[in-house]
Amino acid sequence: MWALISNVIPLYPLYALLFAHAGLSQAAISGLFVIWSVCGIACQVPTGVLADRFSRRGALALAGVGQALAFGTWIVRPSYAGFATGFVLWGVSGTLMTGSLQALLYDGLAAAGAADRYARVRGRVTGIELLAQIPAAGAATALFVAGGFALVGWVSVGMCLAWAALALTLPEAPRGDAAGGEFGGEFLATMRAGLGEVGASPDVRRAVIVLAALAGLDAIEEYFALLARAWGIPTVAIPVALLGIPLAGAVGAWWAGRASPERWGAAWPLGLGAVILGAAGVLHVAWGLAGVAAFYFLYRLVLVLADARLQDVIEGPARATVTSVAGMADEVSVIAVFAAWALGGVVLVALVILAVSVLLRRRPQALRQSQ
Repeated sequence: MWALISNVIPLYPLYALLFAHAGLSQAAISGLFVIWSVCGIACQVPTGVLADRFSRRGALALAGVGQALAFGTWIVRPSYAGFATGFVLWGVSGTLMTGSLQALLYDGLAAAGAADRYARVRGRVTGIELLAQIPAAGAATALFVAGGFALVGWVSVGMCLAWAALALTLPEAPRGDAAGGEFGGEFLATMRAGLGEVGASPDVRRAVIVLAALAGLDAIEEYFALLARAWGIPTVAIPVALLGIPLAGAVGAWWAGRASPERWGAAWPLGLGAVILGAAGVLHVAWGLAGVAAFYFLYRLVLVLADARLQDVIEGPARATVTSVAGMADEVSVIAVFAAWALGGVVLVALVILAVSVLLRRRPQALRQSQ
């Protein structure tokens, strides 16, 4: 339920239009996205440490409250300053979620003796998050017709507060010396533990790099609508035409629990997805969106496997901190996707994704020894 409520946010498909409606130029909107990204980079590790030192579910609840404040700020002050303030709040809130959810799930399963089920559970959660885009889009349309951006915004604030409350009901396993403690010295000790594990363990370091590289590739989602328009689909039909892509991604994420990395690895599905995506770009026809959906199925499957792989090789108590390092580093692959698109469109992006698949060819030592 939490995964669904936290993603049925009507403002998600409309916030860029809110900025344009307020009179912001494309350059100004891009500047807001930069603010959002910079906040994410700056706050990833500190908020991961907070989740490890105190409470992962508490971090998720604070994220909901922060996002509600962000959207409320946008509605009350629809100006560049208001939007920038909102993005700072949202940026910090997003980092509170990065690592906290994965750590909460994995440690909870480990406490129940079911750590090997993490990929399946994480895949189902991701699938629900993607499927939530469908009711969110429907709600956005209905609310906008009834009350414009203001109604969409305030309902979104309410949804954020609702999932913040739901987060407090999630079970959280005790974590021994990673929980509680004084702020200050022990905060720094937790940060050193997390960063030290990334630096000292080759398996953890490589798993962090792989997950970061993969997570940033999701930036291609920003271009799906542009692809549909370039391939001849009328603007009015694009929202419906694109529905198959998140559906395919949800199925891929859901399937990841059965397609475990121990059984057959993850390099070849991502490489296959890159080839399919590149072929769709070369063909440049409307039905090429089926190829995009096939790529997204494979990509989301591999992303869940990479997440599970990282969680499996983390041994220390600072699980959210280690995972947040991957969240911070994924901005590199985000930039790579944006640059590849600017230089060569979807075909060059597909080549970048194909290159990332090479990173997945060697499995971490911990996973090899577990077989």
